[in-house]
Amino acid sequence: MILIIRKLRIYNVDEFGVKNYHNTFLIFLALLLLISSMTLFSGALLHFESASSHANINNFSDALWTMFMTSSTIGFGDHYPVTDGGRLVTGIMFFVGFGLVGFIVTKILGSVIGFTNTDVRNRELRKQNAEILERNKLLERKVDSLLSILDKVKQSN
Repeated sequence: MILIIRKLRIYNVDEFGVKNYHNTFLIFLALLLLISSMTLFSGALLHFESASSHANINNFSDALWTMFMTSSTIGFGDHYPVTDGGRLVTGIMFFVGFGLVGFIVTKILGSVIGFTNTDVRNRELRKQNAEILERNKLLERKVDSLLSILDKVKQSN
């Protein structure tokens, strides 16, 4: 599996060993998760709503449409849950869908506009931290050398 992932080049490893996943892969994964969630929650919603005589969600297509409208936060209101279980499933789908749709939109806009790319900034910060650590080590060696010289001076007096 790891060999397949590396062959697909879904991520790059920078000079610090950090994996930076490609936006295309992350968007694909989020879409797959969103569609899977909508499908799974549609089945649960239909299960709860089929127990009510007042339900206006009568088939899988209606349930899937409701989950789509819920996750996109549009919510036309033509189909809505009337049971407590259906409302719970729809509420959970709202948070899952809202999060995933927001993630997808952010990744797409970040790719197009480019101002949300933190990978470059993080690499710059890692480089700066590495330079600071190297300077600290050099200063430590110099301080140790000075202390050694001072010890020798004290011993000679």
